[in-house]
Amino acid sequence: MSELDNFTPELTADGSFTFFSQEFGESFHSHYGAKQESFLKFVEPTQLAVKAKCKPMLRLLDVCYGLGYNTAAALQTIWSVNPDCDVEVIGLEINTVVPQTAIAHHLYENWNYEYINILNYLAYEQKVQTNHLKASLLIGDARNTIQQVYASGFQADAIFLDPFSPPQCPQLWTIEFIQWLALCLQNDGILATYSCAAAVRTALLAAGLQIGSSPPVGRRSPGTVAAYKEDMETGEHGDTVNQEDTVTWGRGDAENLSTILSVSPRPPLSAFLPPLSQAEIEHLQTRAAIPYRDSQLTDSTEVILRRRQQEQQASSLEPTSRWRKRWESERIKISVK
Repeated sequence: MSELDNFTPELTADGSFTFFSQEFGESFHSHYGAKQESFLKFVEPTQLAVKAKCKPMLRLLDVCYGLGYNTAAALQTIWSVNPDCDVEVIGLEINTVVPQTAIAHHLYENWNYEYINILNYLAYEQKVQTNHLKASLLIGDARNTIQQVYASGFQADAIFLDPFSPPQCPQLWTIEFIQWLALCLQNDGILATYSCAAAVRTALLAAGLQIGSSPPVGRRSPGTVAAYKEDMETGEHGDTVNQEDTVTWGRGDAENLSTILSVSPRPPLSAFLPPLSQAEIEHLQTRAAIPYRDSQLTDSTEVILRRRQQEQQASSLEPTSRWRKRWESERIKISVK
């Protein structure tokens, strides 16, 4: 049986299709709408339409390229605003099976999408160049390929962080991996992800980024946007974090969390980052905020999950269940007023 047969298209609510991963036990997209998810969770939060109006070139880093929807939505948005904008895209993907299967099943036919040839070349040749585009798809473990991206000097205006969920794919949500992403982000760039997990947000803060919430799409939970803190006196953005300067996590996680949170995930932030709610801020002070760690970027899923579980059990931070119960009570009080 061909590897292409492992993925059967599943219709989502907006008429676009996604795949279900047997390996991770999750769909690649929300059933609310795969196409809408790419625009609303990634392209809009990274302000690409605004940037395309004032920048002659934009660079995009698509982590977990998958079916290619996020890249497709980004190109469509950028060139609808500025057809002459030069775009450089780097996609990271574990293998070519998923993007090739998306092409083989003609999943873009109902997009009315004029750049299918670009996605075709990326899926089968892993590179494409036109007058206004230079794109490449790096195949392999993203923990390795992200280091190649950094070594090349690539600095992204937008990073799409779109792996499977942290419990299923913790390798790509660790402090160490996110530190590498931060090193590849322009000083005025924006990272967007669908996840609002406290462990993910802690890792973004530890990498020297400020965070905000993006609107929920197809579910109650918001996504997360991250960017370097803007210097409120000069209007300039802070320096990128060095790999050597990042926080080392161990048994003193409560103290490390306090250090990170003292920066405050609330304003002053860059103007485009919506502030976190009080509930979200307090979530970052619970055991859920203890991040995933993978110091050598080589550990298995099982090892990463077990390490975090052990650190949570030894932590003096508030149990997440207590936080959840407290805010559920607050929600009920507000709803009956």
